[in-house]
Amino acid sequence: MDLQTAFHWIYVISMMIGAFYFMSLGNNPRGVPKSEYLVATFIPIWSGLAYMAMALGQGKVEIAGQITHYARYIDWIVTTPLLLLSLSWTAMYFIAKDWTLIAALMATQTIVVVTGLIADLSGNGEARFLWYTCGVVAFLVILWGIWIPLRAKTRGQGVELSRLYNRLSTYFTVLWVSYPIVWLIGPSGLNWVNQTIETLLFCVLPFFSKVGFSYLDLNGLRRLSRAKANAATASHSVTH
Repeated sequence: MDLQTAFHWIYVISMMIGAFYFMSLGNNPRGVPKSEYLVATFIPIWSGLAYMAMALGQGKVEIAGQITHYARYIDWIVTTPLLLLSLSWTAMYFIAKDWTLIAALMATQTIVVVTGLIADLSGNGEARFLWYTCGVVAFLVILWGIWIPLRAKTRGQGVELSRLYNRLSTYFTVLWVSYPIVWLIGPSGLNWVNQTIETLLFCVLPFFSKVGFSYLDLNGLRRLSRAKANAATASHSVTH
């Protein structure tokens, strides 16, 4: 077994552990909607299956001497919009959901993934970087959406929710900014690092951006719901 295959199998096992963990949390939701646990569980399951294809030597194609792992994009086109959905739900935790804003963010993220795939499949260097640039522009729109309109939704919902959202958004941003950087320095872009290093990075980043993010998100919401329940109980005791 070569290193790339080993990295993929480790990732698959990690995703399955993450999925079982989120399922176990969902058995005792502590006031957090079941839909939050469903999305958090589905993300690592889907991602793990996509990476299992790569571990088995599937999910890739050679174009003009360049290997494109299209299974990654099959993973990302489903899981990354769902991660944005989870972040959006947190931003609007105590208020009505703005589904237009959520749909806009998820649709724009689909553009990011599709343009990345087309870039990876492009044999011509100029076309490759044109598509890559289109994806980066769409990604900047995503970041604007996270930090401006979505963050504004947290105002008026309490200091604790705002702090949680800010922590999640910072974590989210740092990890997601790393994706186009790894793509650029890897074999798909400038080829500054080899395929093995790129594979390692594209296993580490998704683990923390999926399982790591959902862990922080769900446990943060559970603490928030517990604190709200305790405050309500205390208020009820005082009035009686």
